Amino acid sequence: MAAESIEIAKDLEIGKELTIEAKHLGEMLTAIAKQGYELVGPTVREGAIVYDHLNSVEDLPRGWTDDQSAGKYRLNRRPDRAFFGYNLGPHSWKKFLHPAVHCLWKAKRNGNGFQIVPQSPETQKYALIGVRACELHAIAVLDKVFAGGPYVDPEYKARRANVFIACANCTQAGGTCFCASMKTGPKATSGYDLALTEVLEGANHYFVVAVGSQRGAEVMAAVPHRDASERDRETADRIVAEASSHMGRSIDTSGLKDLLYRNYENAHWDNIAKRCMTCANCTMVCPTCFCTTVEDTTDLPGEQAERWRKWDSCFAMDFSYIHGGSVRMTPRSRYRQWMTHKLAAWIDQFGESGCVGCGRCITWCPAGIDITEEARAIRESEPVAVGTRWKRGVA
Repeated sequence: MAAESIEIAKDLEIGKELTIEAKHLGEMLTAIAKQGYELVGPTVREGAIVYDHLNSVEDLPRGWTDDQSAGKYRLNRRPDRAFFGYNLGPHSWKKFLHPAVHCLWKAKRNGNGFQIVPQSPETQKYALIGVRACELHAIAVLDKVFAGGPYVDPEYKARRANVFIACANCTQAGGTCFCASMKTGPKATSGYDLALTEVLEGANHYFVVAVGSQRGAEVMAAVPHRDASERDRETADRIVAEASSHMGRSIDTSGLKDLLYRNYENAHWDNIAKRCMTCANCTMVCPTCFCTTVEDTTDLPGEQAERWRKWDSCFAMDFSYIHGGSVRMTPRSRYRQWMTHKLAAWIDQFGESGCVGCGRCITWCPAGIDITEEARAIRESEPVAVGTRWKRGVA
């Protein structure tokens, strides 16, 4: 970056809000790429909006939106040319931070023994484009799991250190979204380099951009912009507030952890089990699920061995296998484990919920099981004390 641009960047204080015309979005992506980042973000492929490599602004899902409900996902054309006028697809950003398949080490025969060949940590710098507020919270959860405790995952830490985050605040709510209930969206408040709110008003198409870091300031110094006016900021805030008020789902989080602990033997788990296919879709699309398994392989001559880490799921029969058999043999026990861990035990482990309200587990469940409805059903079916008697339902 030219010295003049760097001086301009110093004047762009963190927290400052700018306005750029939509036609300059490509220049912003170019400025990020020039800092050595590989651009990854939303793009249309095979009937869905997925996260993949972006060559230019033309790869963004401009003019597309999604229709989501329990067990349903469809892409539709929008009446306008919004770049970020969709909600969420099946991918989450953990595919770049915590890859589905990763080689931990290799070993080669060396005489009568083996020599371990460690794998170098990931050095690729990724710019995550279009991160939603709920997803930003999900990344923060992964940060706490993999890099916040006494046992740090060096691969995750190396990847995370090389990430640039450009958020896209939600200007619409999806049919399965409930981030407002979880207090994780729809507006990003911290943890980003840049946060964009897209505004379309008649012929006007622009972005209000909040600068979240010095890196973000340096990018914006290379993009034509102006200070956001009070009207620009008010319009952006109004659009996001409208999205918050139109959530497709909601969940009552009051006392939810203790509620699930108290209802370990609630009969409603059997009702869920009758529908659950234990297919693991919910854990694969979840942006915070991080369970893995380890597989060792060797070549036929026995000259080389490898150890691979792969995504796994608590819905798999073998996941809880110990000598003598699996601990969780039934769909009832496996769904109960997932939901109770996500909404209750996670809080004891990491100090916050493992759910960010993105709704992916609802959309991509082939049986249409809805975690918000199941939490509500358990609350309503719990026996509660009324004087000296007990009855079903909330008093």
